[in-house]
Amino acid sequence: MARVLVVDDETGVRESLRMLLKQECEVVTADGADAGLRAMAELPMDLVLLDLVMPGKNGLAFLEELQEQGDAPPVIVLTATKTVNTAVEAMKLGAADYVTKPYEIDALRIKVRQLLQHRALQREVVRLTDELEERTHIGALVGRSEAMREVFRTIERLARSPATVLIRGESGTGKELAARAIHDLSPSSGGAFVPVNCAAIPDTLMESELFGHERGAFTDARERRIGKFEAAGGGTLFLDEIGELAPGPQAKLLRALQERVIERVGGNRPIEVDARIVAATNRNLEREVREGRFREDLYYRVHVVPLELPPLRERREDVKLLAERFLKRARERLGQGPVRMARDAQLALERHGWPGNVRELENVIERAVTLAEGEVLELVDLPETLMRGQRTEALRDGLRSKQASFEETVATFEQDLLLDALERNDWNQTRAADALGITRRLLKIKMDRHGLSKPD
Repeated sequence: MARVLVVDDETGVRESLRMLLKQECEVVTADGADAGLRAMAELPMDLVLLDLVMPGKNGLAFLEELQEQGDAPPVIVLTATKTVNTAVEAMKLGAADYVTKPYEIDALRIKVRQLLQHRALQREVVRLTDELEERTHIGALVGRSEAMREVFRTIERLARSPATVLIRGESGTGKELAARAIHDLSPSSGGAFVPVNCAAIPDTLMESELFGHERGAFTDARERRIGKFEAAGGGTLFLDEIGELAPGPQAKLLRALQERVIERVGGNRPIEVDARIVAATNRNLEREVREGRFREDLYYRVHVVPLELPPLRERREDVKLLAERFLKRARERLGQGPVRMARDAQLALERHGWPGNVRELENVIERAVTLAEGEVLELVDLPETLMRGQRTEALRDGLRSKQASFEETVATFEQDLLLDALERNDWNQTRAADALGITRRLLKIKMDRHGLSKPD
């Protein structure tokens, strides 16, 4: 219940106001300005009813001291008709409103109710703003970087709208997690969330997968089967990797999105669908449209509202938070493993480029927890590629401090580059040389120089 402070030197006024407002709020009374300030120091107040003319410290002096406090509550000034000019002065000092004595009971009650509602709304806005600033996740998406906070804010806005959303981002950035968060926060969260991986379904089966089929529609159609559009009715249909769709399924999907009507394969009865559409891609759809691989009209149909997910390398401040979550999750699943990370292991994670983004980080942590011994995840528990990245930083530091020569630093860095390319290409020298942009002959010369050979 809201709390209101009545500051007036007249006992009758204080008691009448207490009786008037006791049904709507808790009323605290004070017989003067100093007593009122002491009451405010002891209890938070949502509104003050203040008499201006009091012996000793008057209402204006009370107001001046009140405004020096942070988050001061609104003040309604109580004044006699002949001192209205003083009430105007009080408004300049920050009073929210004033009423003249004798006051109209209903008018005063309305003013009190309105200001208390406004105060409650202000506090809710502050609370939500603070919560958003402190938030480190929305759904299963995790991050405290400004880039991810902007993603969280966008998701909350998108969830309130039924518009079609296109989520863009590299593989492993969490596009399905973002789609689920939009669904879970939306008015259609009571319906199903139905994901479809467009890259994993053969073109010949895509129409049946999306729209369903009737019995006997083709050889193996032994019974009627509803498609993903119908299954997502009243909920969300998530079309993952929509850029992988072939031209035929693209045309049929476009018609379904335009008309909100489908027909099952082998059927002739139109079926209305009401699923909210969220699509995702790691492709550059604009380029796909220019090069004729993706229909322009379908692009504009799914690209109503875009949501960009940043790659992990652009939000390195989130790596530690994510790694700690994955560490805890892996430990809980395995029933054992490290409880924290060593500093050098954490630095190696933060300095890595993460081409596989959050998915790669999760896999690295799970592997490390499986192999680690003891309660601390050490640098040696991480994959060799991450250890080399940490060694590269150490080389740079050594060069800056003149503890290593330029030639030694370059040689070690070159060796790490060669090892990385060879391991990523399963020691196929032709592919590794191509990845490095050199000839296979030059790669072999450098391998011999560094004593590198494929391990048994």
